[in-house]
Amino acid sequence: MAKKIKLILAEDEIALGQIIKESLETRDFDVILCENGEKAFEKYKSEQPEILVLDVMMPKKDGFTLAKEIRAIDDSIPIIFLTAKSQTEDVVEGFSIGGNDYLKKPFSMEELIVRIHNLLNRTQVQKTADILNIGEYQFNFPKQLLHYKEEAPLQLTHREAHLLFHLIKNQNKVLDRSLILNKLWGTDDFFSARSMDVFISKLRKKLNKDDSIQIINVRGFGYKLTV
Repeated sequence: MAKKIKLILAEDEIALGQIIKESLETRDFDVILCENGEKAFEKYKSEQPEILVLDVMMPKKDGFTLAKEIRAIDDSIPIIFLTAKSQTEDVVEGFSIGGNDYLKKPFSMEELIVRIHNLLNRTQVQKTADILNIGEYQFNFPKQLLHYKEEAPLQLTHREAHLLFHLIKNQNKVLDRSLILNKLWGTDDFFSARSMDVFISKLRKKLNKDDSIQIINVRGFGYKLTV
């Protein structure tokens, strides 16, 4: 029997939520239905789903706020927004805070299912691509492991791994300090900036076996990784 795909559905319209849940469950999804954003966030932390389907307008915590909180700790889980809104600015906001897709109500279940599978397939390809080479190091981003030749790998913390990932993805370009602080720390205040400096120092030490690798402080702008 194929493994079921665990999905969190956050929808405050109970009747609609049940219809979506039952339809997905006939297609080998394991659906956790939540009636508000607060419950969905708790279930996200405890259930480790593979994908999130979030209504935008919900009590206690709306879908956009929920997505922002999840993106602060998880860059990779696919997120689809469901909404009755049709304004362009709402669509733009949904994508800008980390949404992967946006489905306007009313929609067909077939369309939702196709979009879910497309995102899951794209995520799987991305995970394969997230084993990155940097100089003589190999960085396994999903597992947060930094390998140097035949030596035992170094286990990075969540924040170290995400910071290094963004540096590598922007290799030879300046990584905007304020942008990455807001993304990983949730604020760009003085104390968060000092914390980021400490993490940069830690990464420099962990990469110091390859002299070609440098993390340069571009004063007033951010950091640049060069190899």
